[in-house]
Amino acid sequence: MIPYPNINPDLFTIGPIRVRWYGVMYVLGFVASYFLIQKQERAKQIGLVGTVAQDLVFYLAIGLVVGGRLGYILFYEYNDLMPYIENPLEIIATWHGGMSFHGGLIGCLFASWIFSKRRKMPMAALADCTIVTAPIGLGLGRLGNFINAELLGRPSDLPWAMIFPGGGPVPRHPTQLYEALAEGAILFCLLWYLRKKPFRDGTMIVFFLLFYGIFRFIIEFFKEPDPQIGFLLTYLTMGQILCILMILAAGLLALYLYRYRGRSAPTT
Repeated sequence: MIPYPNINPDLFTIGPIRVRWYGVMYVLGFVASYFLIQKQERAKQIGLVGTVAQDLVFYLAIGLVVGGRLGYILFYEYNDLMPYIENPLEIIATWHGGMSFHGGLIGCLFASWIFSKRRKMPMAALADCTIVTAPIGLGLGRLGNFINAELLGRPSDLPWAMIFPGGGPVPRHPTQLYEALAEGAILFCLLWYLRKKPFRDGTMIVFFLLFYGIFRFIIEFFKEPDPQIGFLLTYLTMGQILCILMILAAGLLALYLYRYRGRSAPTT
């Protein structure tokens, strides 16, 4: 068993102001995306550089927060929506916790679509250039979850299991680190390599949906199900069901791109 490091979730405090590691991870993820987007040749071809890239990151930030919060409420709190109906301000109370990756992804895609329409830029190419940078923020976000000792793994007797605050005296899988590695570092390396291949615009979205869905689906077997939902369809978590939908969406998008859509510029 490895001792849990017990890092203070607050990076620093100034009076009533608390700057938390989790929030800093979000910021670092968007900063990384801003620079990495502009390093891609396809981004330069479509004009996704400078202040245009900066504006896109702003749109993505709004889409992530709004989509992540709404996704959490609809996907994970659907059994008891009354608190949100009675007090609508709770819908935007992100400081109370509760964000959904899948909702955030939908929010970012919707924000990208609005941006592409306003800027008259090709949505598929724009999304490709953006999605390959997303794993950086995902990996950093999972490190933030680890520091917060949340999204706990199931009990384990493996040598690297940890006893988490709030998780009882039982050693557990550090699934936040599993996700940081698989959905962060490994996924980024895969997408960053594949982006140079002569694929059609939109293919990086397919790869992201497919690989993330597979990685997350497997890791969910080592995570505790959400307590307010438990298991669905006997064995599956809500995260796994959403990942199955991601994988299906990847297949449908690939079919559309390579069977029904004309040839477009390669992603680089």
